[in-house]
Amino acid sequence: MRDTTAAGLEATIREYFDGCNEANAQKIIGCMEPEAVHYFPAGAPQGTFRGAAAIAAGWVSAVQNIGSIWTIDRVLVDAARLEAVIEWTHFKTRPGILLRGDEWYVFSPRGLITEIRAYYAAPADAAHPRTHELGDFDYAGLGYPLKAPPVRR
Repeated sequence: MRDTTAAGLEATIREYFDGCNEANAQKIIGCMEPEAVHYFPAGAPQGTFRGAAAIAAGWVSAVQNIGSIWTIDRVLVDAARLEAVIEWTHFKTRPGILLRGDEWYVFSPRGLITEIRAYYAAPADAAHPRTHELGDFDYAGLGYPLKAPPVRR
C-alpha cells in the first residue's frame, strides 16, 4: 500500500514520470494497478494504452524512438477523492517537437494509478507544427521549461 495523502499521491506521479524519463518499465509498472488504462485524445496515433505493462512499453518506446523527455509543470491533488491533475511538457527531442498538456489521474485505495486521461494542445494552424501550446500564454515568464532538461538514462 502506498501513501494516499496528497503528498503521497503526488510522489507516485513523480515516481511514474521518473520511470518514464529513465525508460524504466519496472518503475512505471510499480506505480500502477495491473489493469491501469491511459487514455489519449481521439485519433492519437498510439491509441489507448491498456494495462500497466502496455503503458510502460509505450513510454519506453517513446524514449527509444523519439527521445522523449517529460516534465511535470503543475500539480493539484484531491486526496479525499484519490484524484489528481497535472500540467506537463513532453519534449520529443529527435523530431524537435514540444507538446504541452494536462492529465487527470485516478488512484486505487492502495494508492496506485488506475487511470490517466491525457488532454493536450494541438496546433491550430500549420504555421507552428512543432510547438503544441496555448497561443499568447507567457510560458517563459511563468517559469515553464522551454528546453528539454537533462535526464539520466
